[in-house]
Amino acid sequence: MFSFSLLRAALLIRILIFFIIILAVPKANALNVFDLEEGRTVYGILRSVKIGQEQTLLDIAKDHDLGYNQIVSANQDLDPWMPPEGASVLVPTVFVLPRGRLPSGIVVNLAEMRLYYFESAEEGPSRFWTCPVGVGREGYSTELSIYTVFSKVKDPIWIVPPSVLKEDPELPPQVPPGPDNPLGKYILRFSRLSYGIHGTNRPWGVGRRVSHGCIRLYSEDIASLFSLVPVGALVRIIYEPIKVGWAEGKCWLQVYQDYEKKIDDPLAVAFCGISACEQALGPLKVDLKKIKKATREQTGIPVPVAQADTE
Repeated sequence: MFSFSLLRAALLIRILIFFIIILAVPKANALNVFDLEEGRTVYGILRSVKIGQEQTLLDIAKDHDLGYNQIVSANQDLDPWMPPEGASVLVPTVFVLPRGRLPSGIVVNLAEMRLYYFESAEEGPSRFWTCPVGVGREGYSTELSIYTVFSKVKDPIWIVPPSVLKEDPELPPQVPPGPDNPLGKYILRFSRLSYGIHGTNRPWGVGRRVSHGCIRLYSEDIASLFSLVPVGALVRIIYEPIKVGWAEGKCWLQVYQDYEKKIDDPLAVAFCGISACEQALGPLKVDLKKIKKATREQTGIPVPVAQADTE
């Protein structure tokens, strides 16, 4: 009887250790990932959560792999730093694919502050991964172009650029790997112009215009992306504050702030996208009020503004 009890106790300990190990292992892939489907360019869901004790909107954004811009634009009536406990927060984990996407490679939409990595599969479904990013601040916007991933480096050394040293002369000429390194633990360097996609030691800069032209990711996202993206992969930088997509017989409009002020007529851009939607779905019943409201409010939440006319 004693031996049986001892054996059972040992078994319970082993089971407990197993579950502790499972809980301690970090999420293998922090990125949102979706299989690409024919006839669909809108993916994900819009959900709602309650503010917990001492939570900020930024905490919720990071928990759901969103950037500061997305969570704040979707909840314009809430203080991002001191939202009331128990308040409902919209979590816009729904994504309209950018127009300028690649069959395979990375697309960064500066206006949306979001990265998409597309992978074409010879067998099985093609898919894409997506995550929020921090982008260049005013005067340091990443040049719109197509690049390639020139190299991948783990534990990079930050060689402080002369322009940054001029702004902050107290910085050292270089910063070794570690918690003080603003490049984080991984970097994908571009083929030219000293740009790169890297981690950050300041996660609250994701979803903001804070860098000198590089693309910043949460630590969990860059760790996943680093293992996915090969050297030589294409990187396309675009600026697309107004996106239109389609799914389930509906046309969806997603509008972000045009912080570069490049769009003179938002309605014209929206209708241009809706025309592309009509080519995919056929004749549409269009709701002009919803289109005007979406272009005015710029919440970043995709809104159904038209649906297939089945009559």
